[in-house]
Amino acid sequence: MVEFAANRAFAAVAVEGAERPVWRVLGGRALSASAPFGIMGIVNVTPDSFFDGGEHMQVEQAVAHALRLRDEGADMLDLGAESSRPGARSLSADEELRRLLPVLCRLRAVASGVCISVDTYHAATADAVLRCGASVINDISGCVYDPALLDVLVQHRPGYVLMHRQGRPATMQNAPRYDDVRRDVMEFFDQMLNRLVRAGLPEDRIVLDPGIGFGKTLEHNLALLAHAEEWLTFGRPVLMGLSMKSLFGDLLGLPVARRGAVTQTATALLWQKGIFWHRVHDVAAARQGLTLAAALRAGENVAC
Repeated sequence: MVEFAANRAFAAVAVEGAERPVWRVLGGRALSASAPFGIMGIVNVTPDSFFDGGEHMQVEQAVAHALRLRDEGADMLDLGAESSRPGARSLSADEELRRLLPVLCRLRAVASGVCISVDTYHAATADAVLRCGASVINDISGCVYDPALLDVLVQHRPGYVLMHRQGRPATMQNAPRYDDVRRDVMEFFDQMLNRLVRAGLPEDRIVLDPGIGFGKTLEHNLALLAHAEEWLTFGRPVLMGLSMKSLFGDLLGLPVARRGAVTQTATALLWQKGIFWHRVHDVAAARQGLTLAAALRAGENVAC
């Protein structure tokens, strides 16, 4: 593979043992984690998400779930009001905000110290939630679905999750094709990092997400995961979103309700490849697997 990051002036090549790059969020605060890994807990305020749609639609349900994930060890909470599962319908920004803002405002009141990310591609939503206490925008579109989002990012300078995808959720799994999926993702990150930084979003606000399952077949997903360390060459942290996804059904024949153990295993394996941030539904289980992986890594250097 071509080392796309090698010629970027602001790239810092990540190597084994190198200091982990800082991820700064709204206000320039460096986002910290309580362990040698970071966990983003998923809070879906949706009726149709593939895993827990409809379970946390009421404000008190969503807030209680968010606080439970925080107490289980989530370093960040990711609020989402629009499902991005294959075939999902899109929401207007007004409808998205109607679902999000009551939950966000309540969380700010009862858990002021928690870092909150909002999963949105709407510029109007991003602007509103950043003014109401969110610190990170998790965008599945790479500023494509609503180009005005880039202006909002430059204005507020929040943390930003830059995700690769092919197509839109409604049609993205209709026979996705690539000449070379690994190269496509690397070129996307290289081009978008340059675009975002030139526009005025500091590089240290950005983390990378390869978009597993977003316009990709099982073979595409496995090719990317097998070479996950390639993304570290950009010198930015990587956020992995594998939790309960369909690749586990395609590969192992597991229904959604039985994908917890393989999610936990895959999360630990990817941490060993250098992936620091993990977006998960079951925070407690992910933390157990990651703690074990970290303990085994630490044990390699212990003389007995």
